[in-house]
Amino acid sequence: MRLKTIVIAVVGVAAAFAVSLKAMDWLAPNQSPPPPVVAKLPPLPEATRNSTLLVPIQIPLKAIGDAAERAAPRNFAGKAPNPVPQLLQDADINWTAARGVITASGAQNALAMATPITGKLNVTGSLSAGARGALNDALGSLLGGNVAKQIGAINIKSFKADAEIRGNVGMTSRPTLTANWRIEPNLTAKVDLGDTNLSIAGVRVSVPAQTKPAIDQAVNEQLAALQQRIRNDPLLEQNARREWAKMCRSIPLQNPSAPQSQLWLELKPTKAIAVQPAIDASNVTLMLGVNAETRITASETKPQCPFPATIELVAPRPARVDIGVPVDLPFTDINKILAAQLAGKTFPEDKSSAVAVTVKRATVAAAGDRLLISLVVDAKEKRSWFGLGADATVHIWGKPVLDAKQQTVRLTDIELAVESDAAYGLFGAATRAAIPYLEKAVAEKAVIDLKPLAADARQQIGGVIASLQKKDDGARVEAAINSLRLAGIAFDSTKLRVIAEASGAVKVTVTTLPAF
Repeated sequence: MRLKTIVIAVVGVAAAFAVSLKAMDWLAPNQSPPPPVVAKLPPLPEATRNSTLLVPIQIPLKAIGDAAERAAPRNFAGKAPNPVPQLLQDADINWTAARGVITASGAQNALAMATPITGKLNVTGSLSAGARGALNDALGSLLGGNVAKQIGAINIKSFKADAEIRGNVGMTSRPTLTANWRIEPNLTAKVDLGDTNLSIAGVRVSVPAQTKPAIDQAVNEQLAALQQRIRNDPLLEQNARREWAKMCRSIPLQNPSAPQSQLWLELKPTKAIAVQPAIDASNVTLMLGVNAETRITASETKPQCPFPATIELVAPRPARVDIGVPVDLPFTDINKILAAQLAGKTFPEDKSSAVAVTVKRATVAAAGDRLLISLVVDAKEKRSWFGLGADATVHIWGKPVLDAKQQTVRLTDIELAVESDAAYGLFGAATRAAIPYLEKAVAEKAVIDLKPLAADARQQIGGVIASLQKKDDGARVEAAINSLRLAGIAFDSTKLRVIAEASGAVKVTVTTLPAF
């Protein structure tokens, strides 16, 4: 009886103690220490990134040949001087020629065009008196004087003779760009004629000798006019001005998940660059590009982009499209990301410790080069029957580091803020015991996943580049973004700034050229 009374008394005392502890746990004020003092950081400066577009413009040699075919005259004609005035009098030497199809070829950065020519040389006139006397003397010595007298004096009053003209005309160009938006064609030409002849009363007349100087002169006149026209042609500058004006603008970036939060990509070209033309067996490739400043803005802007008077000529390099943009992520959004990863979770997750700590709320703030993670937790010890514990706010410092490969921001150099090391009273033992688990949880779980942001940035920039694609009567433009990487981070008291760099390709193929 006495033992039974003792047991009942002990149980009653224990129950009363447990109820008292629970009541104190419920009624006692939060024992969390004050948070660390976080000085407000100055706002991040307005950020722009340098972007580069270097675009190959391919002109197929067939298109060049077709343009020359449309522009070059098909027929030529002229007169040649009398090669032997002492023998031929009143000589009229005329030639006509027609060209064939113009073909274009390329090698070693030289463009060659060639066409066959065919024609006729026509010579009319009469022998001079001296030539007739010489001919009579030759007959007398051959046939005898009497026979010559019987034949009488030979008088050739007129003659007419024709011969074919056959050959090729070739032209070579080694074009170069000049800094003032012009093309120097550097043209040379060569005329080759087959060795044909005609004979007039024993006088041999060489067709190439009579016609080549005249054909050379006609070709060179055409060449000089073409070279001057190309050298002064403002077409390249006019097209560049038009595309420059198109690029200088703000482009809407519609966020499908938040259509009310319209953002804009400001594209501001600042410099024109070019690589000297390259010529191979298929194309003439002209590499043109721009350096531009790009940034994300909350509203549409009207950038000022004066057209450059000169092009900067650079060494040969691969074509590229690199667009860098700063993207700002408010800490209010980051708090939501951390809450999804930490709030409601109990650590350690394998329940191997004598302490169980449940995160109720997680927030982040910036200070200097570190972030302060504040966790409202419920920590309880599990060894006793009473489950002693309390709610507390724990403050943990961490340095944000960008993992570009995984497209995440992780915290390193994790450490407990000194304010969190204050005494927690009777119920602080469980909280202090939970600190190592909280630090580990922050290191492993407090990861800012930037993959959605990167995917959205790639989609938006890709849409901008895709808008360049077109196909019309004169050109075909292919454009695409192939990859996006995160290049760096910065932050102030209200936002985290992520630098995104998109890479891709743009290619222009000219399908039709205007006539030269």
